[in-house]
Amino acid sequence: MPYRKTQFVNDEFFHVFNRGTEKRDIFLDNRDRIRFLFLILYCQSKHNLCNISRQVSYFVKHQVFNISVKETEKIILNRFVSIISFCLMPNHFHILLKQDKENGISEYMQKVQNAYAKYFNTKYNRTGHLFSGPFKSVHVEDNRQLLHLSAYIHKNPKELKQQQNYEKYRWSSLPDYLVKNRWKGLLDPEIILDQFNNKDGYKEFVKTSMAKEFILDLD
Repeated sequence: MPYRKTQFVNDEFFHVFNRGTEKRDIFLDNRDRIRFLFLILYCQSKHNLCNISRQVSYFVKHQVFNISVKETEKIILNRFVSIISFCLMPNHFHILLKQDKENGISEYMQKVQNAYAKYFNTKYNRTGHLFSGPFKSVHVEDNRQLLHLSAYIHKNPKELKQQQNYEKYRWSSLPDYLVKNRWKGLLDPEIILDQFNNKDGYKEFVKTSMAKEFILDLD
C-alpha cells in the first residue's frame, strides 16, 4: 500500500505510526514506555494533567495511573480522538484511532509527540529530532481492513526475540481486549470486539490473520 497524504475526516478510522530517527530506539526503559502510554491515553482532549512524573512513579508501584474518575470523565467528554488499539515497540509505535473532532488527529499527535520528545531529550541529555519526521497515517477504508489492522498492531511484539507471548505484552492493548480493559473509557475496543462472539473468537482471529497485506510499511 503506497504512502499518501491523508485527509483526516471525523468519525473515520486511521492508523497512525512513527519510528525513531535512523530507526533508533525511542523507549530505553519501562519508565519511557509508561510515559508514552500516559500521553497516548490522557492527551485525547485539551484538558491538561499536571505532574506526569508522579503518575509514572505511581504506575511503577501500582500498575495503574492515579487519575480520578472525574478527571477521566472530563477527558472522555471533551476528547478529539478515540483510541481503538495501540502497541509500543522499541523503536516505533502504532495507534489505531478515530477522529471525533475537526483536526483532532493532528492536534493529538502533535501534543503526544512533542511532549514525549521534550521529555526524552531532557532525560537523556540529547538534542535534535527524536522521530523520523512527521507521523505517518493511513485511512482505514473498510471494516475488513479495520479488523486486520487491529490484529497486525497486536501481533507486532512477535518481532521481539525476548517476547514469547504477544498476548501478554503489557505495552499493547491486546491484554485489554482478551482479559480486562485497564483504561476503561480511554480505550474503545468494542468496535472490534463486538464483531466476535466472545474474546476467544477475537484471540483466534488475531492468531490466524494474514494482516501484512493491509498495512503500510514503516520504511
